[in-house]
Amino acid sequence: MKRRFALTLIFLSLAAIPGLFAIDELKLNSNLNYASDSLDGPLITGSDARSGFIAGKPNYVIIYGEGCFNSKRQAKRTMELYNKYRSEVHFVVVDLDVQRSPEQQKLVKQYYKGYIPHVLVLGARGEALYNQSGEVDSQHIEGIFKSSLGH
Repeated sequence: MKRRFALTLIFLSLAAIPGLFAIDELKLNSNLNYASDSLDGPLITGSDARSGFIAGKPNYVIIYGEGCFNSKRQAKRTMELYNKYRSEVHFVVVDLDVQRSPEQQKLVKQYYKGYIPHVLVLGARGEALYNQSGEVDSQHIEGIFKSSLGH
């Protein structure tokens, strides 16, 4: 009983550290208009959406604006990747139209080049494996994931 209580206490303490747990339960906004720059709201939502980089596994970061049709298409690709790699890769979603966590602000300051969408893949130790603005094909990112994961 004491051990279970101690483990629960440790888990609750760790859960209070921002950015420690990955964004989870990602969902694509079902109302996105992929042909226009309309403001359709957040492109991707999920629990702990304010998380940042987590060491120990590859990280996929998308930085986007809600009214950008290129960002909307990249968000759809992000969801395809998430559905396939969510157990192996930490996903970070940075919406430039909302207040960002300190962890996300650090990512934006260090890697964002001023154009959206911006995709970043960081290795398990934080090294940039991919860092480009503009849309990127899912297969290209998958190749980076596979290489980083040793597949």
